[in-house]
Amino acid sequence: MNIQNPAAIFQLMNLWSRFQKNHPKFPKFLSAVVRNGIKEGSIIEIKVTTAQGESFDSNLKVNAEDMEMIEQIKNMSFDR
Repeated sequence: MNIQNPAAIFQLMNLWSRFQKNHPKFPKFLSAVVRNGIKEGSIIEIKVTTAQGESFDSNLKVNAEDMEMIEQIKNMSFDR
């Protein structure tokens, strides 16, 4: 998806809106994380379990170079 294309941005906004309706707790979770902040040294973990029961998980420790992206994400509103 080309995010420089206004139509693509509009489509992404519509998809996000639908996602929020389907999963109302997740945007609230993201907002809480943004409010409380991710700082250098924080650990981010993610786990995905497939419909067949297979699990994939990973984690990362946020470093100074990651903080620019984290700040950009903080500036996005997940409450729309």
